[in-house]
Amino acid sequence: MNAYRELSDEYYVNMHLNTEMELSSDRETLLHFFDQLRKLYPSMRNFYNRDRQELILEEDRERPGYRWASLEPRRVCSGYVNPPAVEDALAQHRQVLECVPYLLSISGLDCESLTLVYGFDFTYRGNHNQLLAEALGLIPAFDRISFHPELVLTGYEPALQFSLDRSCRTHCRISFETRTTAQHIKTGEYPDEQLSVYVAVRRFGSLDTSEQFVDVLEALAAWGNEVLDNYVVDSILRPLYETIARQ
Repeated sequence: MNAYRELSDEYYVNMHLNTEMELSSDRETLLHFFDQLRKLYPSMRNFYNRDRQELILEEDRERPGYRWASLEPRRVCSGYVNPPAVEDALAQHRQVLECVPYLLSISGLDCESLTLVYGFDFTYRGNHNQLLAEALGLIPAFDRISFHPELVLTGYEPALQFSLDRSCRTHCRISFETRTTAQHIKTGEYPDEQLSVYVAVRRFGSLDTSEQFVDVLEALAAWGNEVLDNYVVDSILRPLYETIARQ
């Protein structure tokens, strides 16, 4: 059983490589990168340019799970929505990171940051802010406010960021994104919007001379797995899932 998939409506594992220098704008170089990726994953056949700043190659979004990759002037991204297992997404990210030094001329020196993001979406028709407060609670300093009879939460997106090493080069951020607006609350008309939970593990700075991009990805994945399994699944995802199920 895929615990992440069972406890959310959708989940995804994305990788973002940010560079200090802009990528080449050469048409042949960019198309060659996507052609090589399509050879690895032939079903990634939808190619388009968004806002003239982002080139995207992806599978059909109507599939239960789909892969995507994109290039921006200073960023390479790879993602997998609803992968059968986290390892399937990581395997894709490894393929991309193994290609970028040769196909896009990105060296470890040029790395501004490498990020692995685990995202979880919960579809909920109601006040996302109230849902978070009910499922996860408020910090003690705010707890008394919640007892005010006229109070309706219009904004509640807690976030926690912490370093994972003494050098403070590797950070983890746990955050939430609610999509309930004041207009929704005022009218009482709530659409089926998604409440998102993000766990992002990020390594800052250039790679050491002995490191490869894949080495850093493996370290981020190990940290991400530990944070998710020990601190997120039972403390955040499961309470949200169970609170929504009771509504």
